[in-house]
Amino acid sequence: MLEPCFADLHVHTVLSPCGEVEMIPPLIVRQARRIGLRVIAVTDHNSAENASAVMRAADGSGITVLPGMEVQTREEAHIVCLFDSLEQVHGWQDTVYRHLPDQENPEAVFGPQFVVDETGRFIRHNRRLLLASTSLTVEQVVQGVTRHGGMCIAAHVDRPSFSLLGVLGFIPPGLDLAAAEITSRLSPEEAYDRFPQLAGRPLIVSGDAHRLAEMVARTLVVLEEPSVRELRLAFSGSDGRSLKVVA
Repeated sequence: MLEPCFADLHVHTVLSPCGEVEMIPPLIVRQARRIGLRVIAVTDHNSAENASAVMRAADGSGITVLPGMEVQTREEAHIVCLFDSLEQVHGWQDTVYRHLPDQENPEAVFGPQFVVDETGRFIRHNRRLLLASTSLTVEQVVQGVTRHGGMCIAAHVDRPSFSLLGVLGFIPPGLDLAAAEITSRLSPEEAYDRFPQLAGRPLIVSGDAHRLAEMVARTLVVLEEPSVRELRLAFSGSDGRSLKVVA
């Protein structure tokens, strides 16, 4: 049965060095319930090591957590990568890790990168330099994610930095993006008007949340089940599925 639900497909945890300490699994799930979200995606920078913790924290809550990450490409564009399973995302994570700089995260500069359990209890530090560009191109990221069974969304395309439009000025023809994400500062109508390159592409609004108050319930999708396949259908308006950005 098709049902409407709100989704925020771009949420960071304390694994992201720019994430606030409040971004731990139980508080993320509590905030999602408070604002009426039914689907969230864990998308830390270049890593998925806290995805399983948030998924466990959401057990029994009525909220589906999709594992993913926000990859920074060679061009310095951010791509949100979403999957259905931990096996898929961890396979992709192996590829991303091989293409990150062989450097340690300078905590004094970027902040710590915490791996936690479902209660938010500290397990260990991730010492990799996650806040960096991989050596993967935009095309390689999208192709690699697709091979692992996932889908890609161009992140915060209305921002002047770390976005496809900000760094390239265009979206490469034939790039298999399920949607483009805009920030809450714009409506889809304003985004289409300001960025003609987005014409014909489905737009979603996500929080890119680094603190709890930044999570948003603006993207309303009608799905049969919360999955990558169903989200693709909703974004394209196929088989009775649908997408709407609400104010």
